[in-house]
Amino acid sequence: MLRERGFRVTGSDSGVYPPASTLLENLGISFFNTFDAAHLQPAPDLVVIGNIISRGNPELEEVLDRKISYRSMPEILEEVFLPERHSIVVSGTHGKTTTTAMLAWIFHTAGKRPNFLVGGVAENFGKSYGLGGGKSSFLKVTSMKRRSGTATQVFSLSSR
Repeated sequence: MLRERGFRVTGSDSGVYPPASTLLENLGISFFNTFDAAHLQPAPDLVVIGNIISRGNPELEEVLDRKISYRSMPEILEEVFLPERHSIVVSGTHGKTTTTAMLAWIFHTAGKRPNFLVGGVAENFGKSYGLGGGKSSFLKVTSMKRRSGTATQVFSLSSR
């Protein structure tokens, strides 16, 4: 999503596998399979820190030590993608990704150009997000901190 908005995006995670790695490669987004302070050279303009990252992570420590600007993914969504949009947030125990993808598809086929972010690759769209430009945004959210690779992401951003 950020790449489509004109940002240069790189990332680090503790294991990136298909379909996420395939999507990132297809989008031309480079990523590291480890966390290392050297990944923040040169210093990015902003770092997006995943919700599972905690003190002791070498990239987080580098961000804090060098006072590099950072945000959480929810903050980035709020600041960059949600202003002037009607947001529909899907939460719950099971079916969040499927429900969010179905809502986005319904709005898409109705010509409403939805914006969406789901937890997996939405088969009808071939990716996990869409920036349709319409007034509605559909988001899949979870309140749990997962210990899988998808929840431990650190993204570095540079100006447009």
